[in-house]
Amino acid sequence: MKTIQFREAICEAMSEEMRRDESVYLMGEEVAEYNGAYKASKGMLDEFGAKRVIDTPIAELGFAGIAIGSTMTGNRPIVEYMTFNFSLVGIDQIINNAAKIRQMSGGQFKCPIVFRGPTASAGQLAATHSQAFESWFANTPGLKVIVPSNPYDAKGLLKSAIRDDDPVIFMESEQMYGDKGEVPDGEYVLPIGVAEIKRQGTDVTIVSFGKIIKEAYKAADELEKEGISCEIIDLRTVRPMDRNAILESVKKTNRLVVLEEAWPFGNVATEITYLVQSEAFDYLDAPVVKINTADTPAPYSPVLLEEWLPNSNDVVKAVKKVMYK
Repeated sequence: MKTIQFREAICEAMSEEMRRDESVYLMGEEVAEYNGAYKASKGMLDEFGAKRVIDTPIAELGFAGIAIGSTMTGNRPIVEYMTFNFSLVGIDQIINNAAKIRQMSGGQFKCPIVFRGPTASAGQLAATHSQAFESWFANTPGLKVIVPSNPYDAKGLLKSAIRDDDPVIFMESEQMYGDKGEVPDGEYVLPIGVAEIKRQGTDVTIVSFGKIIKEAYKAADELEKEGISCEIIDLRTVRPMDRNAILESVKKTNRLVVLEEAWPFGNVATEITYLVQSEAFDYLDAPVVKINTADTPAPYSPVLLEEWLPNSNDVVKAVKKVMYK
């Protein structure tokens, strides 16, 4: 094992797959000459050249369409958005083309493409640069949505995403690129659609994903001091969702808290809540509690932003609520 940063795990995954398969290429804003806006493609231009690591204009609709079209001639592109907020400019290409090519061509064309970049908030970046769109993309049949929370998961899942024959939305975080974690020295991939129990527990299940799961870890440490044992599930993949992992944990703990950095209406937590009440209702000893951001655009003020974002104190309160403490 070696300890590397999240951005290095992303770079290693892309580089290894590009060495393995010449049809894989990377395109996006500042991915080449600048080594990536967050240095996640550092050194790749030097190794693979300008035909496979391509700087684009600020034209997400255009380069998303070019990349999708290239899958129909045998390529496997990786499209980097500087932030998924910018993907809204190209969302027609993603949802109306990438997600539908296989079905609308009667299976004649597949669309092996990865759209990757940071999601959700990253400090004082204001309302238009602090949005979580996981549930938007996960609502679309034909798309797979992956949101890793650490370097190990990021590398293994990104390699699987690049090899997948369907379009994959791979969502990271500006605030995780410097995070360090252990990654195996050799080749490995992780299966898409399999959650992981990051912490075993007996009293309550906490389901989360992405960078906000760190608040669940903090809360679990605090709650353990009070004799409350939390089981934490990292979804890793939002779609397809590992339904069995959630249900089996709830059947064991009988209580569920869902932590998600997203607006509270119609999100991933809502889907999980419906799943549990429909398939594990008789196992519940308390209503499900979901924790989300405030139902407003993200504020710029640091004081308001702190209130807007879920935190470990919110998780502690939610766990105590389902524990009736």
